[in-house]
This record gives sequence, structure tokens and C-alpha cells, in this order.
Amino acid sequence: MDTDKVSAFMGGIWDDDIIPALTNYIRIPNKSPAFDPDWQAHGHMDRAVALFEGWAREKLKALPGSKLEVVRLKGRTPLILIEVPGSAPGNVLMYGHLDKQPEMKGWAEGTGPWTPVLKDNKLYGRGGADDGYAMFASIAALLALKQQNIAHARIVLVIEASEESGSPDLPFYIDHLSKRIGTPNLVVCLDSGCGNYDQLWLTTSLRGMVIGNLTVRVLNEGVHSGDASGIVPSSFRIARQLLSRIEDETTGELKLKPLFVKVPAERVAQANATAKILKNEVWNKMPFPRDVRPMAKTNPELILNRTWRPQLAITAVDGYPLPEQGGNVLLPYTTLKLSLRLPPTCDGETARKAVKAALEKNPPQGAQVTFDAPRGENGWNAPKLAPWLEKALNKASKAAFGKPVAFMGEGGSIPFMAMLGKKFPNTQFVVTGVLGPHSNAHGPNEFLHIPAARKVSASIASILADHALQG
Repeated sequence: MDTDKVSAFMGGIWDDDIIPALTNYIRIPNKSPAFDPDWQAHGHMDRAVALFEGWAREKLKALPGSKLEVVRLKGRTPLILIEVPGSAPGNVLMYGHLDKQPEMKGWAEGTGPWTPVLKDNKLYGRGGADDGYAMFASIAALLALKQQNIAHARIVLVIEASEESGSPDLPFYIDHLSKRIGTPNLVVCLDSGCGNYDQLWLTTSLRGMVIGNLTVRVLNEGVHSGDASGIVPSSFRIARQLLSRIEDETTGELKLKPLFVKVPAERVAQANATAKILKNEVWNKMPFPRDVRPMAKTNPELILNRTWRPQLAITAVDGYPLPEQGGNVLLPYTTLKLSLRLPPTCDGETARKAVKAALEKNPPQGAQVTFDAPRGENGWNAPKLAPWLEKALNKASKAAFGKPVAFMGEGGSIPFMAMLGKKFPNTQFVVTGVLGPHSNAHGPNEFLHIPAARKVSASIASILADHALQG
């Protein structure tokens, strides 16, 4: 494969076709169903699907025999299924999603979640990097191979629309389409992160999660704080007590044994290697205010905290007015949305039950306490790399970026990977992405790093070409 031709091809298709399409996509507020329960009535998801479908149908004309179908199961978000025949043995499953996280506050002046802004080779706006670019990058890789008449295996590309809600609809589609998908011997997922924008990063693990609402109720209605304080316990104080059952508030370490696993020696070694590559970028990529310090003293420990140790974040609060609207009232309840990230090999359901039991048992002062978490999601630990794939990854990274591939676990979750890992235990995985330093997926000022995205596209083309040679 002529890597210079691939690079030139990627520059052209990204500038002329992909960036304009992603710009239009960012304008669509197609929030995932967990954040927009009325998504069907609003129609934004259908608009995004139509945009993706129209772009893909036009490009697939250059790949004879390709098929595209928008599959719709009743009551579920739609799914785009693309099948591209191959001239080499094997079956490759490629994955992405097009649903988005909610808006968030804090966007820089002139930008916003639905306001695409192209600046300094970065496309700002919600969803471009997480994960709208995946379908476009995948098809671009196939077109780059076609330009040079390089063989690839059969490709099945799945673009779902419920990932940001935990992929509740995807298992139904995978069962429904199982015969058409077949048994992949390679999975390519472009919904992950990168430690920097200087090389290809292979994701070695993903954390599981338990997300739920902790509610503490002490009154049926709010009461004047001068009348009630000293008689009625504060729901916030009780919630704080309950959180101390599962988390050490001094160190941030979680306390429940079912949430911990033994970290594999290979992952510890990779954390040390990654720390040498990234140095203080491990933590200074975060938008810390002055004098705020990270939670551990060494970079390898911070990496392991982020990838193989359970952590708790409070992501939302209910029961409280904004400060300017807060009267002298002892409030009737506190609801905290808890986001617990679990180690990759921790059983999500066991963790959920342990957290629920710890929070709900023997509530202080008889307060009404519930922890509503519908399910625990398992994480994913990548299987050992086949020798051919390890060589292919290094070759692809050196050709596209000029540096070898690097390995890193991710702190986030992609529920589909756990599902696929269980369903296809002998499959090889290439999980990578462009969510690098400051790209801020889910938060304000999310951006797609366009030069890195072009190079990831080129890397995938190279890996698919090498996969075809395996017979």
C-alpha cells in the first residue's frame, strides 16, 4: 500500500466531504434517549440518521455490492447497517454511534454544543469526536483501499443510536441481525480515546459502571429552616453519611470489596510505559484551577486509578433550587446522581447490589433512602494481541503518525465491547479513537482533532489490508 497516496486521499475526503457532513451533524441536537425521553416526537435522531444515510449511500457507490439499511425495531432507536463485500477471507465488524450527550454549561464564547466551529484544525461541537466521525472514517478507510485496488475482508458496519444511554437497544439489534453480521474475526471500534495526538493508541481495557440516583427524604414538604432545623435532620447530611459508607471522603478511595479486582501484571506494565510517554500530560490535560492537585503522586498510579480502580463521581443533584432562588427552607429531600466507574473485570451486577445494600441498610434517623440503579454494566479487558495484529498496529501507526503504537486502558465505558467480548471470545479487537487531551467528550468545548482523525482513518485502512493477508 502506498502510504503517501493514502495520506493524500484522507486529506481530500476529510476536507471536501467529511468535515462538511460532521458540521451539519453537530447542529442536530439528537441527544441519547436517556437525556431526551421524547426523542421520537422531537425527530432529531431521525434527522441525524438521514444525514448519515445520505452521505454513506453516495460514497458506497464506489464499493460495488454494498448494502445499507436503516433497521428499526419497534420502540427502539434506529440502527444503520452497512455490508461491504470483500475479496479476502474473514469477517470484520466495525462499530460507531451517532447519539449524543446533553448540552452542559461552560462552552467558550462563540461556541456551543449545537454550534459547529472550525478553529486550529479542531471541529468544536457535541458529537463530532464522540462518536459521529466513526462511520465517515470507516468508509474513508475502505475507499482508500479501493483507490489502490487493495483487498479487504467482508465488512459489516454498525452505527447505533443509544450508546450514550448504555446501549440498551443494541443487544436486540445484534440478535435480530446475527445471521447478517456473522462471526467476526476482527472488531474495529472508533469510539475510544488517545493519550496524545502523535501516535495510534490501542485501548486495552474499558471500565464498567453503575449509574443510579440516591434519594434521601426527611419531609413531605419543605419547612421554614428556623422552625425545622434542630428537629428535622438534614437530608443532605444523611446523604453525606451514606456516601461515606462507600467512599473515603479524604482520599477518594472506595471501600466496598466487591468493587475491586486484582490488576493484571501486563496492565501495570502498560501503565508504566504510558506514563513514560505522556509524563505529566497524564494529569495536566485536565482543566484544573490553580493549586488543585491530582489524586495520586505518581503518573502510573493516576493511570491505574483512571483505568483499573473503582471511582465515584456525583454528576447531578435534585431537590435544590439555584442559590439566587434558595429561601430559608429546610428542604424535604436530596437526590444525588451517582456515577460509579468499575474495574474492567468487575462484575457490574454484583457491584450494583453491593452499593445498593450499603446505601439503603439501616438509614440514619429512619430517613427514607432509595438507590435506584437499573443495572450494572460490565467493563472489558482486551484479549491478548495476535502477533499479526501487533505488527499491523505498529506498521499502521508508523506510516500514519511516524511513531509506534501505544497502549492504554480507558476510564470510560463502551457497553458493546463487553457484549462482543463475551459473544466472540476468539475475536481480535482494534479499539481506538480521537478523544485525546482537552477534547472533553461529554463536557463543554468538545472537539474533534482533525489531523489525528485523518491519521486514524489511514491507520484503519492499513490494518484492514494486513488483516486480509491472514487468510
